[in-house]
Amino acid sequence: MAEMHPGKTAYFEGEYIPVEQAKISVMTHAFNYGTGLFEGIRGYYSAEEDNILIFRLKEHVDRFVRNFRILCMEIPESFEDIERICIELVRRSGFREGVYIRPICYKSELSLGPTLKGVKSSLCCYVIKLGDYCDTQAGLDVAVSSWRRLSDNAIPSRVKATGSYLNSSLAATEAKQAGFHEAIFLREDGTVAEGSAMNMFMVHDGKLFTTPPTADILVGITRNTVIQLAREQLGLEVIERPIARTELYVCDELFFCGTGAQVAPVRSVDRRMLRNGEPGPITRRLQEVYFDVVQGKVPQYRHWCTSVF
Repeated sequence: MAEMHPGKTAYFEGEYIPVEQAKISVMTHAFNYGTGLFEGIRGYYSAEEDNILIFRLKEHVDRFVRNFRILCMEIPESFEDIERICIELVRRSGFREGVYIRPICYKSELSLGPTLKGVKSSLCCYVIKLGDYCDTQAGLDVAVSSWRRLSDNAIPSRVKATGSYLNSSLAATEAKQAGFHEAIFLREDGTVAEGSAMNMFMVHDGKLFTTPPTADILVGITRNTVIQLAREQLGLEVIERPIARTELYVCDELFFCGTGAQVAPVRSVDRRMLRNGEPGPITRRLQEVYFDVVQGKVPQYRHWCTSVF
């Protein structure tokens, strides 16, 4: 779990205020019912430029705003306002290292009743320092969870809703109590969904496979980035299709990806070692390309990086 080292300033109730003053009431709708929606956005420090580069800010804000529709949210801040708030908070933090930006749209009304329409929404945002969320080098030992991924027709995983992360917490806790680093969710039909809070890719016979957007997954920004880099930089065929649990045991390589996880290799599934227990060559190559891209070192993808200073 990442330690919280917040920047000095948060955005709350339309103002920039000291982070310790950004507090909600115990009666807040979102606190009582989990009716919040958030994004996780990374900024990478470039020593060469002495700058923080926010990765795919526009894409994150676009997903954030689109998902307002699902939770019936309306706020006064525009798309452009949200972008500016994220940049301004990093600027005000004074950090010269990796950061994580957390905008949250939440039902801020002090009211009872599990409903969405007509309940006031508000925006808040804060920034913390963030290094590696999980081991991106040695490889992770993972387990298939006994908990099932929520269905899109129950609580949609494509929405980063605060309440839905109880599902992720149960799976991750079960895995860690059993001595694993991370969990893999199955869907109700028994096919693979994703990790507890990250997408998943499988390598088999030189091809890259991942579960489709209809498999009760978050349609990740990092996931989309990996698909594009794999095709354009490595010339790999990328196939989106259902994946069976036992395919995880016999594949050549497996890795997670996400804003927090970045590109994190898996070395074993349910105590079955993959390959020789070392991260595979395709995973390693994708890692290298990904980290060069987020550091702004690849001109072709420089437009994905928003400079803070």
